[in-house]
Amino acid sequence: MTAALSETAPAKINLTLRVLGRRADGYHALESLVVFADLADRLGLEPAQHLSLDVTGPFAKLCGPADDNLILKAARAAALPAGRFTLDKRIPVAAGLGGGSADAAAALRLIARHNGLAVDDTRILAAARATGADVPVCLRSCACVMRGLGDELSAPIALPKLAVLLVNPGVAVSTREIFAAFAPAGATGAPLGDVPRDGAAFFDWLAQHGNDLTRAAVGRAPVIAMVLEALADSPGCRLARMSGSGATCFGVFDSAAEAAAAARRVSKGKENWWICPATLG
Repeated sequence: MTAALSETAPAKINLTLRVLGRRADGYHALESLVVFADLADRLGLEPAQHLSLDVTGPFAKLCGPADDNLILKAARAAALPAGRFTLDKRIPVAAGLGGGSADAAAALRLIARHNGLAVDDTRILAAARATGADVPVCLRSCACVMRGLGDELSAPIALPKLAVLLVNPGVAVSTREIFAAFAPAGATGAPLGDVPRDGAAFFDWLAQHGNDLTRAAVGRAPVIAMVLEALADSPGCRLARMSGSGATCFGVFDSAAEAAAAARRVSKGKENWWICPATLG
């Protein structure tokens, strides 16, 4: 009997997010510097006759019906032998961290391994594109610039490791609603250009490129502004920003110790906030 396989599904962080405009098909074209955190879900695969999914973990109850999960959607799109998936759900749901896409990408990596295929096999790549806009970048799970609908990826970028504090105020926001509320006046209009690799130059560059969806997200969930303020006011915070379409925000610190101290400070009186120190890269 083939042994069970497992993969991590790292959380995706949009260090920058630029909205380039609405396409003829109604979707928005994007440009984003994407990195991945050491916060991750864990996905297992056991060979079985029928495709299925069991979910455990702190955010299992928020995942919705298993039949609607992107893991099974990806497996069906791949149309390759799979089996029984087990997911330990540790990334918040509908939080701007790409958790569902990361899970689907991990499922495709497992299916590739189970079938003796490379991750860049055309069937795996096609299934990633068919499953969702963020799945191709999560399939690779390394820092890069993502453009278009998420299907145009730059070569991997070697960035300095970043100590961060991730904070979600306990609200889920709809990506569809945030894009519907987005106004072109909220766009920065600044192309990313070349991403510096040097630490000091990278921070200077990062400060010039924000998240165009922040205004729309704050309009839908004003508590996001409170999160950004709490992070920015934390000693040692070099940058506070929202990831994706929210509501999770992150603060960048010079050290893990400063991020941990900020976690203790921000958590006071915020029992409903999810707060997690992490490392990016």
